[in-house]
Amino acid sequence: MSDVLVRETVHANVSPEPTSRRRRVTPRAVGGRIGVAVSVAVLIVAVGFAVVPSLFASGDPLRGVPAEKLQGPSAAHWFGTDNIGRDVWTRVVHGAGLSLSATLMAVAIALVAGSLLGLIGGAVGGTVDAVLMRLVDVLLSIPTLLLALALVTALGFGTVNVAIAVGVTLVASFARVMRSEVLRVRRSLYVEAAFASGSRWHTVLWTHILRNAYPPVIALAAVQFGMAVLAVSSLSFLGFGAVPPTPEWGSLVSEGRNFLATSWWLTTLPGLVIVAVVLSAHRVGHALDRGDRA
Repeated sequence: MSDVLVRETVHANVSPEPTSRRRRVTPRAVGGRIGVAVSVAVLIVAVGFAVVPSLFASGDPLRGVPAEKLQGPSAAHWFGTDNIGRDVWTRVVHGAGLSLSATLMAVAIALVAGSLLGLIGGAVGGTVDAVLMRLVDVLLSIPTLLLALALVTALGFGTVNVAIAVGVTLVASFARVMRSEVLRVRRSLYVEAAFASGSRWHTVLWTHILRNAYPPVIALAAVQFGMAVLAVSSLSFLGFGAVPPTPEWGSLVSEGRNFLATSWWLTTLPGLVIVAVVLSAHRVGHALDRGDRA
């Protein structure tokens, strides 16, 4: 009898075996996956706007019908019409090309330049690292929009100049992340073993350090894509982007601000498109970051 009681007590105190992955899926995890899937779908649609705008809106974004001006959203005009009768949905779709191309250019500039600075600083160290990081600190100390405004004022108006200005403002964040990852990877045993085996410095840098340091930087690029969309749209809103009547997301919001009291859709609906793309990029970026850390 005592042996039976002992066995039952031990069995009660032993923690159960871990459940399978399928059984540990929680409603929150399912909701997170659905959210990521929706975010990816939003980004795919936005890219479709930029690549094949005629597939989503076949009309002319520059042509208006004065008799149909300032009409609200309807089956004929999903986003309504503006003050000269142009279809706002068509202008939003065709404006995605300039807005997203400027965003991609800005992120590419920041990714390449920032990763290069962080890679050199983290790999070389010493005085070089100190000088580069002080430069990065200076960039981080200046508000992003203020720095972008200063740069685009010096460079001049236009979508390309806006992209360059926004790209420069994002360099610092990429440099910091890349440097921290390079410092982490440099202390790994396989890197030390590669140096001990006689491998050349640039070979170890490319084969072992860079290839193992870039995943968090790619996740950051997805997050910064959303920030770049917001920055590019802000500069376009202030009039630094393409020359009117060429549509851009920021300029569309700006054009409707004089009609807020009577025609809310002119600013609200293009603004919601910008918000959807920004939030979707953030969601995908954070999902990639969690996947890299898993």
